[in-house]
Amino acid sequence: MTVGEAVDKKVIDNETLGYFLVRIMQFMQKIGIDMSKLRFRQHMENEMAHYAADCWDCELLNSYGWTECVGCADRSAFDLSVHQKATGVNLQIQETLPEPIKSTEWVAQLNKKNSGPRFKKEVGKVQSALDSLSQELREKLSITLKDEGKVEVDVPEMGKVELGNDLVKFEQETTTRTTREFIPNVIEPSFGIGRILYSLLEHVWWTREGDAARAVMSFKPSVAPTKVLVVPLQKDSRLTPTVQALEERLDEEAISYELDQSGVSIGKRYSRNDEAGIPFGITVDYESLEDNSFTLRDRDTTKQVRASLDDIVDAIHKMIKGKESWADVQKRLPVVEAKEEDK
Repeated sequence: MTVGEAVDKKVIDNETLGYFLVRIMQFMQKIGIDMSKLRFRQHMENEMAHYAADCWDCELLNSYGWTECVGCADRSAFDLSVHQKATGVNLQIQETLPEPIKSTEWVAQLNKKNSGPRFKKEVGKVQSALDSLSQELREKLSITLKDEGKVEVDVPEMGKVELGNDLVKFEQETTTRTTREFIPNVIEPSFGIGRILYSLLEHVWWTREGDAARAVMSFKPSVAPTKVLVVPLQKDSRLTPTVQALEERLDEEAISYELDQSGVSIGKRYSRNDEAGIPFGITVDYESLEDNSFTLRDRDTTKQVRASLDDIVDAIHKMIKGKESWADVQKRLPVVEAKEEDK
């Protein structure tokens, strides 16, 4: 069932709530949550908050089982309605209509001269009870009043109150409205960031096929804290100026990076940073000294391309912003084959 169908069938209370549920799903998808481990669960009536007209939880499957990570409640107009009732202050907002609207409505109005002495301090309660009547009921009562000369109305704290022709009148009034008054409804999404984060960590963690010791944390480029690993091929002073120039360029481009120039093999350096979730690696080698070209490595596939620094920086920016995937980059930049031990 789509969200649109759920709204049409009133499984989801209204279109606005449905919109927020879709945005929650899109957020989860964008940060890298495994969508097969996501579900939305509607609150049952016996667990619904007193203020909610409808409420849904976004649950993620992790090592703790299905875990509530986002709650999205339709509070309707509960808060302002309660405040308005308690204070007697009009908390409605006015919206100017694009065109005036004429409407004919049944109006129930007490005769102030006669009702005041009859009900004294309770007259306001009687009028409020009349104001709360539906249009259909007002029309029916107008017929009863005309035929029988009296009607009965339920008034809170007073019970049934009999009203005669001398106390009340029901009549139709045609009005022209240029504004719409209403109490705004509230949708309240609440995100449990900690729960989302540890669910994400579980969802993106995996190990290389055939080598359980090589773990990978597949953060999406957009959410990975560090975007690039800078790796000199060897610990050689001749590479230092090029490495420093590369660092300066990454700083200028606001691309976060880590420099790993330890003495272990380049393959081991890549592997331990794959586990840290760094999505891309730039290798500085001796060819870089000659033509200012570099290899760009993708964490998940271990595939590499070689290009100028400008092209590599451009590719990284586009992948971080989601404008390109690694597959797109491979199609437009020259692919290079790395030795198995360097992957």
